[in-house]
Amino acid sequence: MLNLDTIKNRKARLLDEDKYKKYAVLVPIVNYHGQECLLFEIRSQNLKAQPGEICFPGGRVESIDNNEEEAAVRETCEELGLQKSDLEVIGPLDILITPFQFIITPFVARLFDYQKIKPNNAEVERVFYVPVEFFLNAAPQTYLNQIINIPQPVFPLHLLPNGQTYNWRKGSYPVYLYRYEDYTIWGITARIINNFVEITKA
Repeated sequence: MLNLDTIKNRKARLLDEDKYKKYAVLVPIVNYHGQECLLFEIRSQNLKAQPGEICFPGGRVESIDNNEEEAAVRETCEELGLQKSDLEVIGPLDILITPFQFIITPFVARLFDYQKIKPNNAEVERVFYVPVEFFLNAAPQTYLNQIINIPQPVFPLHLLPNGQTYNWRKGSYPVYLYRYEDYTIWGITARIINNFVEITKA
Protein backbone atom coordinates (compact mmCIF):
# COMPACT_ATOMS: atom_id res chain seq x y z
CA MET A 1 0.00 0.00 0.00
CA LEU A 2 1.26 3.45 -0.89
CA ASN A 3 2.01 5.48 2.22
CA LEU A 4 2.79 9.11 1.40
CA ASP A 5 2.96 9.96 5.10
CA THR A 6 6.52 8.61 5.04
CA ILE A 7 7.47 11.62 2.89
CA LYS A 8 5.91 14.32 5.06
CA ASN A 9 8.50 16.20 7.13
CA ARG A 10 11.17 13.86 5.82
CA LYS A 11 14.74 15.10 5.73
CA ALA A 12 16.43 14.26 2.44
CA ARG A 13 19.63 12.26 2.52
CA LEU A 14 22.22 11.40 -0.07
CA LEU A 15 20.89 8.61 -2.29
CA ASP A 16 22.81 5.36 -1.69
CA GLU A 17 24.78 7.06 1.07
CA ASP A 18 25.36 3.73 2.79
CA LYS A 19 27.34 2.56 -0.25
CA TYR A 20 29.91 5.36 0.16
CA LYS A 21 33.01 5.29 2.34
CA LYS A 22 33.08 8.32 4.64
CA TYR A 23 36.32 10.09 5.49
CA ALA A 24 37.13 13.21 7.47
CA VAL A 25 40.32 15.25 7.27
CA LEU A 26 41.82 18.18 9.11
CA VAL A 27 43.45 21.14 7.37
CA PRO A 28 45.91 22.21 10.08
CA ILE A 29 47.08 25.81 10.30
CA VAL A 30 50.34 26.12 12.22
CA ASN A 31 52.49 29.09 13.15
CA TYR A 32 55.78 27.67 11.93
CA HIS A 33 58.84 29.85 12.52
CA GLY A 34 56.66 32.97 12.54
CA GLN A 35 54.70 32.09 9.37
CA GLU A 36 51.13 30.92 9.02
CA CYS A 37 51.52 27.53 7.33
CA LEU A 38 49.51 24.48 6.37
CA LEU A 39 50.83 21.18 7.70
CA PHE A 40 51.06 18.21 5.35
CA GLU A 41 51.87 14.57 5.95
CA ILE A 42 53.86 12.23 3.74
CA ARG A 43 52.28 8.82 4.12
CA SER A 44 54.44 5.92 5.24
CA GLN A 45 55.90 3.74 2.50
CA ASN A 46 54.61 0.73 4.44
CA LEU A 47 50.94 1.61 3.90
CA LYS A 48 49.02 -0.40 1.33
CA ALA A 49 46.99 2.57 0.13
CA GLN A 50 48.84 5.50 -1.45
CA PRO A 51 52.26 5.04 0.17
CA GLY A 52 54.45 8.11 -0.05
CA GLU A 53 51.56 10.37 -1.03
CA ILE A 54 51.12 13.85 0.40
CA CYS A 55 47.93 14.36 2.38
CA PHE A 56 46.26 16.10 5.28
CA PRO A 57 45.79 14.18 8.53
CA GLY A 58 42.52 12.28 8.75
CA GLY A 59 40.90 9.00 7.88
CA ARG A 60 37.82 6.81 7.88
CA VAL A 61 34.80 7.82 9.95
CA GLU A 62 34.35 4.92 12.37
CA SER A 63 31.42 3.73 14.47
CA ILE A 64 33.11 5.15 17.58
CA ASP A 65 32.89 8.66 16.12
CA ASN A 66 29.81 10.74 16.85
CA ASN A 67 30.35 12.80 13.69
CA GLU A 68 32.86 13.68 10.99
CA GLU A 69 34.54 16.41 13.03
CA GLU A 70 35.23 13.98 15.84
CA ALA A 71 36.71 11.52 13.36
CA ALA A 72 39.01 14.17 11.87
CA VAL A 73 40.28 15.18 15.30
CA ARG A 74 40.73 11.58 16.46
CA GLU A 75 42.69 10.61 13.35
CA THR A 76 44.85 13.73 13.54
CA CYS A 77 45.75 13.08 17.16
CA GLU A 78 46.60 9.45 16.37
CA GLU A 79 48.76 10.34 13.38
CA LEU A 80 50.58 13.31 14.91
CA GLY A 81 50.86 12.18 18.54
CA LEU A 82 48.73 15.05 19.82
CA GLN A 83 45.94 15.54 22.34
CA LYS A 84 42.60 17.17 21.59
CA SER A 85 43.71 20.13 23.70
CA ASP A 86 46.59 20.72 21.25
CA LEU A 87 44.24 21.95 18.54
CA GLU A 88 41.10 23.95 17.94
CA VAL A 89 38.66 23.25 15.11
CA ILE A 90 37.69 26.48 13.37
CA GLY A 91 35.02 25.14 11.04
CA PRO A 92 34.21 22.98 8.01
CA LEU A 93 35.09 23.39 4.38
CA ASP A 94 32.85 21.97 1.64
CA ILE A 95 32.08 18.25 1.48
CA LEU A 96 33.67 16.42 -1.44
CA ILE A 97 31.85 13.53 -3.11
CA THR A 98 33.98 11.61 -5.59
CA PRO A 99 32.92 9.32 -8.47
CA PHE A 100 34.80 6.60 -6.58
CA GLN A 101 32.21 6.41 -3.80
CA PHE A 102 34.07 8.49 -1.22
CA ILE A 103 32.50 11.25 0.87
CA ILE A 104 35.22 13.46 2.35
CA THR A 105 34.47 16.13 4.95
CA PRO A 106 37.34 18.58 5.66
CA PHE A 107 37.70 20.83 8.70
CA VAL A 108 40.11 23.69 9.26
CA ALA A 109 41.86 23.69 12.62
CA ARG A 110 44.65 25.50 14.37
CA LEU A 111 47.47 23.49 15.92
CA PHE A 112 48.89 25.44 18.82
CA ASP A 113 52.47 24.15 19.01
CA TYR A 114 54.12 22.27 16.15
CA GLN A 115 56.97 21.23 18.45
CA LYS A 116 54.59 18.82 20.19
CA ILE A 117 54.08 16.86 16.97
CA LYS A 118 55.44 13.31 17.08
CA PRO A 119 54.37 11.54 13.88
CA ASN A 120 53.19 7.95 14.17
CA ASN A 121 55.79 6.21 12.00
CA ALA A 122 53.40 3.39 11.14
CA GLU A 123 51.29 5.87 9.19
CA VAL A 124 53.34 9.02 8.67
CA GLU A 125 56.84 9.15 7.24
CA ARG A 126 57.21 12.85 8.08
CA VAL A 127 55.45 16.20 8.00
CA PHE A 128 56.28 19.45 6.27
CA TYR A 129 54.90 22.98 6.18
CA VAL A 130 53.88 25.29 3.35
CA PRO A 131 53.14 28.99 3.93
CA VAL A 132 49.45 29.79 3.47
CA GLU A 133 50.57 32.80 1.43
CA PHE A 134 51.92 30.44 -1.24
CA PHE A 135 48.47 28.97 -1.90
CA LEU A 136 46.79 32.37 -1.80
CA ASN A 137 49.04 33.50 -4.64
CA ALA A 138 49.54 30.30 -6.66
CA ALA A 139 46.70 28.94 -8.77
CA PRO A 140 46.83 25.16 -9.13
CA GLN A 141 47.46 23.42 -12.41
CA THR A 142 44.07 22.02 -13.39
CA TYR A 143 43.32 18.97 -15.52
CA LEU A 144 39.92 17.53 -16.43
CA ASN A 145 40.12 13.76 -16.49
CA GLN A 146 37.35 12.03 -18.40
CA ILE A 147 34.88 9.70 -16.72
CA ILE A 148 33.27 7.20 -19.07
CA ASN A 149 30.22 5.01 -18.41
CA ILE A 150 31.09 1.52 -19.65
CA PRO A 151 28.17 -0.92 -19.42
CA GLN A 152 28.78 -4.47 -18.26
CA PRO A 153 28.93 -7.12 -21.02
CA VAL A 154 25.64 -8.59 -19.73
CA PHE A 155 23.83 -5.22 -19.75
CA PRO A 156 20.59 -5.59 -21.84
CA LEU A 157 21.36 -2.97 -24.47
CA HIS A 158 18.61 -4.41 -26.70
CA LEU A 159 16.00 -3.09 -24.25
CA LEU A 160 17.06 0.53 -24.78
CA PRO A 161 16.15 2.78 -27.70
CA ASN A 162 19.16 2.60 -30.05
CA GLY A 163 20.75 0.42 -27.43
CA GLN A 164 23.70 -0.86 -29.44
CA THR A 165 24.68 2.69 -30.32
CA TYR A 166 23.40 4.35 -27.16
CA ASN A 167 25.14 7.66 -26.51
CA TRP A 168 26.27 7.18 -22.92
CA ARG A 169 26.92 10.37 -21.02
CA LYS A 170 30.50 11.27 -20.17
CA GLY A 171 31.72 13.37 -17.30
CA SER A 172 34.86 15.14 -16.21
CA TYR A 173 36.72 14.97 -12.93
CA PRO A 174 38.95 17.94 -12.02
CA VAL A 175 42.44 17.07 -10.83
CA TYR A 176 44.40 19.92 -9.24
CA LEU A 177 48.14 20.04 -8.73
CA TYR A 178 50.38 22.40 -6.77
CA ARG A 179 54.17 22.40 -7.00
CA TYR A 180 55.99 23.69 -3.92
CA GLU A 181 59.76 23.29 -3.88
CA ASP A 182 60.28 19.54 -4.46
CA TYR A 183 56.75 18.61 -3.37
CA THR A 184 53.85 17.73 -5.64
CA ILE A 185 50.55 18.26 -3.82
CA TRP A 186 47.72 16.94 -5.92
CA GLY A 187 44.41 15.11 -6.12
CA ILE A 188 41.88 15.34 -3.31
CA THR A 189 44.34 17.19 -1.07
CA ALA A 190 44.81 19.87 -3.73
CA ARG A 191 41.05 20.17 -4.24
CA ILE A 192 40.60 20.76 -0.52
CA ILE A 193 43.33 23.43 -0.60
CA ASN A 194 41.65 25.14 -3.54
CA ASN A 195 38.33 25.15 -1.68
CA PHE A 196 40.09 26.54 1.42
CA VAL A 197 41.57 29.36 -0.69
CA GLU A 198 38.24 30.18 -2.35
CA ILE A 199 36.47 30.40 1.01
CA THR A 200 39.12 32.37 2.87
CA LYS A 201 39.67 34.80 0.00
CA ALA A 202 35.95 35.66 -0.17
